[in-house]
Amino acid sequence: MKRSIALMAAALCGVVSLSACAQHGGTLRAVASADAPKAIGPYSQAIRAGNVLYLAGQIPIHPKTGELLKDAPIEAQTRLVLDNLKAVLAADGMTMADVVSTTVYMKDLNDFGKMNEVYGTYFTGVAPARATVQVARLPRDVAVEIGAIAVKP
Repeated sequence: MKRSIALMAAALCGVVSLSACAQHGGTLRAVASADAPKAIGPYSQAIRAGNVLYLAGQIPIHPKTGELLKDAPIEAQTRLVLDNLKAVLAADGMTMADVVSTTVYMKDLNDFGKMNEVYGTYFTGVAPARATVQVARLPRDVAVEIGAIAVKP
């Protein structure tokens, strides 16, 4: 059952991505920032499709030192993750105010309140739509990962 749901979710993401690409004439552009950690796999920090920016999930890696904040409190991890997302947005001339949706992956939802306190300080206007889920494991065993979608009119 879990595998079926995961496959359906992956298929839906593919359809949404293809739809976005088709709407914008098939023009896709990778966006990268030296002020955010380099991708730890074969993916882009973000992809621009028309006026939509799809940001890959960020984990708490310091962009300059490569230090992983794996054992830091959830507040520090969340702050660094959001700072990294902010840097990728800035590389494309966007700000946190342009974010319309986020997905938060957490190792332990008991930390939700602490994560949410920090998260709320980054979105002071209209808060983006958000899904928050607890997962069994995250890359490099961190406590939080956040991905986002931003739109620039």
